[in-house]
Amino acid sequence: MRTLLQFDDSQWPEVWRAVYRHLETEGTLTPQQLQLWIAPLRLLGIAEGPNHEGFRVQMAAQTDFASHWIVSHFQIQIEQAFTQILGQPASLSVVVSLSDGASQTAEPPVEKLSAPPGTVSSPRSEPRPPAQADPVPDSGVLWGAMSRSPQTQSSQFDPRYTFDTFVVGASNQFAHASSFAVSENPARQYNPLFLYSQPGLGKTHLLHAIANQVLAHNPNSRVLYISAERFVNEMIESIQHHKTTEFRKKYRDSYDVILFDDIQFIAGKERTEEEFFHTFNALHSSKRQIVLTSDRPPKEIEGLEERLRTRFEWGLIADITPPEIETRIAILKAKAERDDIYLPDDVATFLATYIKSNVRELEGVLIKLQAHASLTGAELSLELAKQQLKIVVPEQGSNYTIESIQSAVAKHFRLKASDFKSNSKQRSVARPRQIAMYLIRKYTSLGFKEIGQFFGGRDHTTIMHACREIEKKIDADPEIKDAVEAIQNLL
Repeated sequence: MRTLLQFDDSQWPEVWRAVYRHLETEGTLTPQQLQLWIAPLRLLGIAEGPNHEGFRVQMAAQTDFASHWIVSHFQIQIEQAFTQILGQPASLSVVVSLSDGASQTAEPPVEKLSAPPGTVSSPRSEPRPPAQADPVPDSGVLWGAMSRSPQTQSSQFDPRYTFDTFVVGASNQFAHASSFAVSENPARQYNPLFLYSQPGLGKTHLLHAIANQVLAHNPNSRVLYISAERFVNEMIESIQHHKTTEFRKKYRDSYDVILFDDIQFIAGKERTEEEFFHTFNALHSSKRQIVLTSDRPPKEIEGLEERLRTRFEWGLIADITPPEIETRIAILKAKAERDDIYLPDDVATFLATYIKSNVRELEGVLIKLQAHASLTGAELSLELAKQQLKIVVPEQGSNYTIESIQSAVAKHFRLKASDFKSNSKQRSVARPRQIAMYLIRKYTSLGFKEIGQFFGGRDHTTIMHACREIEKKIDADPEIKDAVEAIQNLL
């Protein structure tokens, strides 16, 4: 079975490193999931798919449990990452590496591929410590657990995510400064600290940085990171297994600093909100630091109980907006230096000019370009960047439809297209709705009355007002301007 793309076995480790970095920057997997499940995988082979269509990728896990967990939970993300890097559809199979060097196939079964010489067990250039035990199901907890052991905690942190490696600009300066202040004096000044932004702008980086800094000052500090989704799931499990006492003890008595990610997830879940309310009170009254992140400020989280909303506003609220071009260039250069990637100034400027709203996307494109250059032997140049980023740079005279514009706006603001037809006057819905109206008017030949029919039968005067409002704010409000440009890139 012949391999594709004209690269030999010795290049497979480079492919896996590029895929791993893509998974890191894409943000669909948590750092814990990456370290626990993805990093120990070994790339065994890449082969041509049936009828010369796409690729078949075979990887090796350390245990049967790990192989089935990966197939069940991460197969889609890994296949998408390989597809992005290789440029053609990729399907994944996972086998189990046995002690005698043989392997057994985990589902789905496929024909065994030959293992290349020199494959690596880690997708990063630096060595990773071998696993100490069989992996356990993802708990959603990045560090801390129920132990005070500094080695146990610090080993779970991503050392790259520190305040020193966070690129500071006008868009995130306040969030950076407030996070640093909290890490220096937990529960002394800003408690809670509430960080909010669109996805991919650095909230997770700051959470890691806070934890790293807290432990640097006091290795015995008990620090916990948990997503709100995991908090909900653990609460449900504790109720099912009659362990609510242990659940409450864990969250109210076991930690000095707790970092809750994506707290908007608990909105509308009455039992969870009730439990979180009392947990928040217990932590706050005993002077333990609480840090919360969300994709919107407390007052715009729909369905959130008022008593929780007011408590989230007790401390300090800091937002992170899409970075300005100077910061985007600095982020690219920092990423290139960290990963030892040669990045010419004109390429950095080009990427920063067209990718404006999301740091993850910015870093992901750089990784993709580097992978393509490495696999083909081409130089990472402005010409290569323009050639590879055709899907990112909007072409002149593109044909836009109402559906494509509404879909792009909804994707950018993490809404449903159906939200545009609702009567919600929340700013988190009303502003995106106005932007969608403005773009449809700009890029289609439809009149105001016709456009109104696609937004729940709104009057033509509403559409006119929305268009004037956005047109006026594009020049006055950098956040609106960047959002409109980012949506055009999505189109």
